Amino acid sequence: MKKAIEILQKIQIVTGGIFLAIFLVAVLIQIFSRYLEITVTWTEDVTSYAFIWAVFMGASAMVFERRHFAFTSLSDRLNSPLKKLLLSLVISFIILIFSFCMVYYGIKIAIQFWNYHWINIVVLKRGPVWLCLPVAGGASVIYCVYHMVNDIGIYKKGDNT
Repeated sequence: MKKAIEILQKIQIVTGGIFLAIFLVAVLIQIFSRYLEITVTWTEDVTSYAFIWAVFMGASAMVFERRHFAFTSLSDRLNSPLKKLLLSLVISFIILIFSFCMVYYGIKIAIQFWNYHWINIVVLKRGPVWLCLPVAGGASVIYCVYHMVNDIGIYKKGDNT
């Protein structure tokens, strides 16, 4: 199971990296086109949507590595393995709830905007852009459940209290 989750995370990191590269290339095109006084309006849409995908893929991948937003000062003060487990489970549960919301509302947004067209590239639709929300949310759900099960398993193996 861990191997499959690690593969999913690597796919997300590569996907986020590809979209980040697309973002950077589009920004460079914008810079040079303005310098050369050439109008290239499509780069605005590409940079916005590529950045959205890069951010959500990266954020979800960081949930697996537990590099999400956290208050480590509290966990550093805890000296009991049970208290550390409970804190970890509470944090994972909060992220899990948020991730479920991302899936649910991400699907709703993608459906709502599925037939809307990009402003400057009218042949492309906005719906696939917003699929990053349920994809990132679904992966985060998987990561949180994995961490919760793993943390409980580690605690049970080393349980002295």
